[in-house]
Amino acid sequence: MADIVLGMWTTHGPTLSTTPEEWLLRLPADHARKDHPFRGKTYDFQSLVELRKDENLAARATLEERTARHGTCRAAIETMADVYEAAKIDVAVIFGNDQSELFLDNILPALTVFNGPTLWNEPATEEQAAKMAPGIHAAEWGHNPPVRTDYPGHPELANRIIRQAMADNFDVARSSRLPEHPGHWNSGIGHAFGFIYRQIMRDKVVANVPLIANTFFPPNQPTARRMFEFGRSVGRAIKAWDTDARIAVFGSGGMSHFVIDEDFDRSIIDAIEARDGEFLCAIGEEWFQSGTSELKNWIAAAGCLFETDLSGGLVDYVPCYRSEAGTGTANGFVAWTKKD
Repeated sequence: MADIVLGMWTTHGPTLSTTPEEWLLRLPADHARKDHPFRGKTYDFQSLVELRKDENLAARATLEERTARHGTCRAAIETMADVYEAAKIDVAVIFGNDQSELFLDNILPALTVFNGPTLWNEPATEEQAAKMAPGIHAAEWGHNPPVRTDYPGHPELANRIIRQAMADNFDVARSSRLPEHPGHWNSGIGHAFGFIYRQIMRDKVVANVPLIANTFFPPNQPTARRMFEFGRSVGRAIKAWDTDARIAVFGSGGMSHFVIDEDFDRSIIDAIEARDGEFLCAIGEEWFQSGTSELKNWIAAAGCLFETDLSGGLVDYVPCYRSEAGTGTANGFVAWTKKD
């Protein structure tokens, strides 16, 4: 029977791969947006400033604070990478999401399993970089390799996951080859996966199965409960696999952004620590909007990992503010390991 020896939940956003000064490249978009989701409602920038004025968020968004929090995040990433290296992983399963990187308007599956033998990534061209939103290209080194690079998939495990998912009434899509979109702003696997390859695996990428959810784009986003149950299905497929491979499971994404909600993030972390699947499943869709929707990848990983004997806890939680309105990205890192 396969042995899951490592579980990790990690954020992957641009604040982790840009300088504290570059965080402010996103401020014009923050000011321009009229529908920032926050606790079930939407607000423009000034309304958020008024709503959250008693939190003194401007003091948390100074250059000094941004610099300190960036350093704390980088230290947490190094800790995660060290834990990963020590686990001596053979195969990885990664729950992540796509943001119009692989799937465009012609087809957008709710859940996709990549079952090809090879996947790839590459740096953006100048033309692609020019099409990216402000601040995104600056973070590219954190998830894209410096040259086009092939990575190993794991068709055998992927197909087991697909068959188990179908048996469990998940009509998953499958992809055995990454699409190439001429003229599109992105090439290769999305940043939810590239971040794991570059910064947690430190470019020593093992055979892996990307599990790609549509968390961002209505109307076919899987609910929190659906993601948790999909994670349980993936766990069943792994447990039934007759192998001595050492397996890692990742949830890549989140935490609250682009408006930070520390209380909500802490509730997710607490539920993972308590293995409280029902709490995670009961969270309403209104909480999973914009970038915060990526926490559904954490919930799917929780569904997979709650039924293991792994243990561990929070490596760090760092809310990284860039404005007095509370805009920014909250970064969280959790690691569970097997006690030998």
